[in-house]
Amino acid sequence: MQHEPIFDLAHLGHMELLTPKPDESLRFFVDVMGMTISGRQGESVYLRGWDDYERYSLKLTASKTSGMEHMALRARSPQALERRVAALKGSGFEIGWVDGDMGQGPAFRCRDPDGHVVELYYETEWYKAPDELKPALKNQAQRFPARGVNVRRLDHLNCLAVDIKANRLFFENYLGCRTTEQIVLNDGTEAAMWMTMSNKSYDFAYTRDHYGKAGRFHHVTYALDSREEILRAADIFLENGVHIETGPHKHAIQQTFFLYVYEPGGNRVEVANAGARLILAPDWKPIVWTEEERKKGQAWGLKTIESFHTHGTPPVTG
Repeated sequence: MQHEPIFDLAHLGHMELLTPKPDESLRFFVDVMGMTISGRQGESVYLRGWDDYERYSLKLTASKTSGMEHMALRARSPQALERRVAALKGSGFEIGWVDGDMGQGPAFRCRDPDGHVVELYYETEWYKAPDELKPALKNQAQRFPARGVNVRRLDHLNCLAVDIKANRLFFENYLGCRTTEQIVLNDGTEAAMWMTMSNKSYDFAYTRDHYGKAGRFHHVTYALDSREEILRAADIFLENGVHIETGPHKHAIQQTFFLYVYEPGGNRVEVANAGARLILAPDWKPIVWTEEERKKGQAWGLKTIESFHTHGTPPVTG
């Protein structure tokens, strides 16, 4: 019998990004990406896209290294959060409750099989724009910044992992996420997965780590409104001396129009337009891509460059 999908989680709420160059990284996210500072605490700065409804979607923290400290998934209700906590209790993946961060209530932390920290929460502070940032239309979170790339909202993130199948089963069985697309190699090994908590085609992805190292990070993605804005972003990155890794182009998997760059701390950042793709079918079956199909490259024939497979944070040393 097929397990009934569990939609106790609503969406990717925020993530904490570590940077060894905090001042330069902050300038990148504010001046080039066009994000807004919504708080500071200790070694961290809290940032938001202009239409993120929560107070922040990115926590940027000064660190000796780069990478992701944690990702945070918002539950659909207090009861939904308790159900996911109950499912995790005794699983060996649980860490436990932590006090609320800025703009957020208590959260339950766990680790996926690869060691990435995943935080589940419900209580959150809806962003209230100060007078100088109030939008003309009340159904918009804040005024359009007209600065840099002007990213709209957090879209998804991608983690690197040693065992993709183990992570897929963790997110399906304990957190109730749904797999929408995946890569399966000729020998049956799962090499990548894309998962959703809603009608979005994906909230996060995991791809196999080239070096077989656990707990590393691939990229975080912010959404823009159109393909044309991705093209404009490429010009803005060029003018600001930002290293463009690959794109603009269209992914075959998920059909996202993409552009990848490195921020000063070494983390990969994507700006993307997902188009109109939604997963509306309640009985959606994961789309499986083969080795041969992936060797064809991206949707319009662009070959995936080597660094896209090898670069992750923190960097591999030794």
